[in-house]
Amino acid sequence: MFSSVLSGTLTFSSFMICLAAAAACGLIVSLAYRFCEHASKSFLLTIALLPPVVMTVIMMVNGNLGVGVAVAGSFSLVRFRSLPGKASDILVIFLAMGLGLCNAMGYALFAVLLSVIMSAAMVVLAKTPLLHADRSYRSLRITIPDDLDYTAVFEDIFRKYTTSAEIESVRTVNLGTMYQLSYEINLKDPRQEKNMIDEIRVRNGNLAVISGTHASVMSEL
Repeated sequence: MFSSVLSGTLTFSSFMICLAAAAACGLIVSLAYRFCEHASKSFLLTIALLPPVVMTVIMMVNGNLGVGVAVAGSFSLVRFRSLPGKASDILVIFLAMGLGLCNAMGYALFAVLLSVIMSAAMVVLAKTPLLHADRSYRSLRITIPDDLDYTAVFEDIFRKYTTSAEIESVRTVNLGTMYQLSYEINLKDPRQEKNMIDEIRVRNGNLAVISGTHASVMSEL
């Protein structure tokens, strides 16, 4: 059903067809992601132009797919050397790379159709409650002094405010003078989160307490 517009040698017309299709794919994905997430203009611009860049890189390595993917992948991941990326950011980057790869192989119509389908799926899943996060779930990071026994120090507070609380990790911080405890909890009532944190602060001497989703908490560490 889908045929490649490339046949043997790369011609100007076939290159322009693939380039136009790649640009259209990038624009479709970028607009869909803008509708689903709060993203900066620079990131949306990157997504819009990534498919043509990937396509050009792969075409210029004379059809060596392995080399092309390696080079284009290293370019696309530069952003994450300095800034923590969300899972959705990584998803659209790999989607844009895949679309660029499809166009580099000459499957322009397939790439455009794929970008429309994936963008529509992204919008539907983002705007429907099907995959909405559990509002009661929290990832909790608590800092305590090293003279406080962490094994059961917050058990009564967790029994009061959570349906489940499991300790995930313990590590020393501040040259070993403090412990940082990592918990995965489910709140009985999310509106009582502040009261729970206030009671924890009384218990840990008003040291740092971080509560949020796993991704947001990890970005603070």
